[in-house]
Amino acid sequence: MSPSLAELGEAELLQRLAIFAPPGQLNDDTACLKSDPRPLIVNTDVLVDGIHFSDRTTSADDAGWRAVTANLSDLAASGVTSVDGITVGLVAPGETSWDWVEGVYNGISAALKQFGGTLLGGDCSAGTDRLLAVTALGRLGPLRLLRSSAEPGDVVMTSGPHGLSRLGLALLRDEVDPATAALNQSLRDRAIHQHRRPAPRFDALESLLRCKPASLPWRAGGTDSSDGLIAAVQGLCNASGCGVVLEETQIPRAQGWPQGQPWDEWCLSGGEDFELVLSLPPAWAEAFELAMPGSRRLGRMTSDNDQIIWSAGSPLTLNGGFSHFQASN
Repeated sequence: MSPSLAELGEAELLQRLAIFAPPGQLNDDTACLKSDPRPLIVNTDVLVDGIHFSDRTTSADDAGWRAVTANLSDLAASGVTSVDGITVGLVAPGETSWDWVEGVYNGISAALKQFGGTLLGGDCSAGTDRLLAVTALGRLGPLRLLRSSAEPGDVVMTSGPHGLSRLGLALLRDEVDPATAALNQSLRDRAIHQHRRPAPRFDALESLLRCKPASLPWRAGGTDSSDGLIAAVQGLCNASGCGVVLEETQIPRAQGWPQGQPWDEWCLSGGEDFELVLSLPPAWAEAFELAMPGSRRLGRMTSDNDQIIWSAGSPLTLNGGFSHFQASN
C-alpha cells in the first residue's frame, strides 16, 4: 500500500521527488539559469483539484502533463522557441498517497521530455486541497507575440480546431450520449485525448516563423485559446483597441463535429484547447495557411474598438469561456 505524504514526511518526499530532476538540482532552494542573450519569458499557472482536474476525469499522470502544457502553451503563444524549465509548487492534504504524487511527476517528466525543459525546483506544503502551481521559463525567438500587436486589416487565424477538450470532458463525465449525438469513434478518441493530453503549439509557432514574408516586419498579434476561442479573440481586441468581424462559415470545427447547439458554443467558448490565435498581416496569413496544415482563417481585425460581430452584421452573443472560478472537472 502506498504511504501517505504525512507518513513519508517532507525530507523523504523531497528525496523521492529529486529523481524527477537533474542530479543535485533539488539540493538547494534556488536554481541557476545559464546566461543567454535572448529575453527570458516567464509564466505561472495554478491547477486546482475540482476546477482544472479531478480523479473522475484525470489520472495523476494526466494532471501532471496538463499542469506543464498549460504553461508551455502560454510560452508558445508569446513567441518562446526554447524552454529552460519549470518550477512546481505542490499543495496536498497529508492523507494524499505517494502513488498520486509520483503519477503527477511522471506526467510532468513526460511533458518536459516531449516539449523541452527540466524540473528546476519548487516547493511542497500541506493544504486542504490538492493544487499544482507551475512556473515556466523560456527564451524568446525573433517574434514577440503580444495581444496588443493586432492591427486593423489583420487576418485572424487559429492553429487548429476547437471544442475538442470540452467534448472530451463531457464524454468523461458521461454528459453526452455518443450514439444520440452521432459521434464517431475517431472524434470521441481525439476529444478525450485532447482533454487529457493537450499539446502546446510550438510546431505552429515554428511554421509561423519560417513562413514570414521577407518584406514584412516582425509584427503579429497572438495569444492562446486556453480560456476559449472567443475569449482569445476578445483578448486581442481589448489589448489592441481593435474589433473583429468573424465568418460564421469559418468556425474551426473538428472533422465530424455535429451541427447546432451546444456544439458551436463548445467550439467557440469551451476552453482548454491551447491553440494559437493570431492576428497576421494578410500576406503572412496566406503564407501561414499554406505552411501549417489544420490552420483556419476566422475573420479580420477592424478599427471598431472592442466590437466582435459576425460578417452578416449581427453581434456575437455567447456564454463566456472557461472560468477559473466556476468550472469543475
